[in-house]
Amino acid sequence: MDMRYLKDMPIAILGAGAVGKTMAADCAMGGKEVRLWDQPRFAKTNFTNIEKTGITLSGNQFSYFGFQRKGNVKIALATDDMAKAVKGAGIIIVATVAIAHEDVFRQLIPLLEDGQVIHILPDNCGTFVCRKLMREMGCTKKVIVGAWYTAPYGIRIVRRGGVTTNECKVEDRITTIRGCALPDTDTDDFMASAWYIPAFDAIMDADGEVTVSKKGEVFQHGFVRGNTVLDINLSNVNPVIHVPGAVLGAAVMQNFDKVLDQEMKNYSLYGFALCPAIAEVQARFWEEEKALAAAMEVGLCTVNYEDFFSRTTMYGKEYMGPDFAVPFTEKYENFFGDGPFDLENRYITEDVPVGCYFMSQLGRKYGVPTPIIDSMILLASTMLKRDLAKESKYTLDYLDIGHMTHEQLHKYLREGVFTEK
Repeated sequence: MDMRYLKDMPIAILGAGAVGKTMAADCAMGGKEVRLWDQPRFAKTNFTNIEKTGITLSGNQFSYFGFQRKGNVKIALATDDMAKAVKGAGIIIVATVAIAHEDVFRQLIPLLEDGQVIHILPDNCGTFVCRKLMREMGCTKKVIVGAWYTAPYGIRIVRRGGVTTNECKVEDRITTIRGCALPDTDTDDFMASAWYIPAFDAIMDADGEVTVSKKGEVFQHGFVRGNTVLDINLSNVNPVIHVPGAVLGAAVMQNFDKVLDQEMKNYSLYGFALCPAIAEVQARFWEEEKALAAAMEVGLCTVNYEDFFSRTTMYGKEYMGPDFAVPFTEKYENFFGDGPFDLENRYITEDVPVGCYFMSQLGRKYGVPTPIIDSMILLASTMLKRDLAKESKYTLDYLDIGHMTHEQLHKYLREGVFTEK
């Protein structure tokens, strides 16, 4: 399909947290009409004075090719009325946490129009949930549903004196991003639509560039086509970084102020908790993911064993190229104050019951042992005093794929041919 029809159409962004608000400003500065939506219970806080102040992009914005976009901009609309946000929009970006996906999609699906393209950042099984609900709700609109394995930035919303501001502090901009659509037959059009999202401009500028590391690793910048949305979910490195870091580094976080005599607002998992011992667990966690991808015959982004042994983990090369790594023996001033500040944080409450649990179930389905992943679920559940897997709705049956054979699953992933239970 020729996706140029998206060029002059508005962009709707659902979710006004750090990613959504930053993408809204980035796209508006890039010349697009942007409508930003959030749930009514969050809108009052996230939209405070936004009509008057606009949104400010600040921060170091580190990037291998030096792309930056800073300043203040006003967006066309900030609303808690989803119908107003998505009507006539060409691209719809879903930038909410995973546990909000079902509620968001139930509101969105009756509003969909032919030709719209849905981008989920990151996927966290969102493509499965969206397509499942479209079937259940009888939606036959011709839309594309795809996702990316991460957001295009490292960001924090600036808070001052207990007030959430409309300033987005962008510390990093990635130069590569991996995406895919469900079904895969839509992926070419999905990837083509990304060129009409100005928030991806740093990636567009880098597209086609290849960097060879000092060790001879060939690193591809720009848009990378994933091998089914299972690839995109496994390639999301949040679970492998966040969960071992938060669980095994809990002592540093909980002792940071009272014992270590530091201000809790300055705590960073990357800056203070990560260490070679945790990196070894992360590397073994990733080996289990590689075994899963191989058994399921899907792709996976390239992460090497040594990539974990750095304060910047594999994120470093996404932002600053394959040779960028901050040794554990050094402090990195970029990692101060980005948390998490307690265990009731998405690093655990999302990445365990969604990411880790999803992988654990796939391991059982495909006969692939996942002892490290399973141990992270057990330890996190023990620390939070509740069974995060048992409480999770993210079962394979909930995603409508638990009953499928390997062949049926691939038929669904690649061609959109769904086999009823």
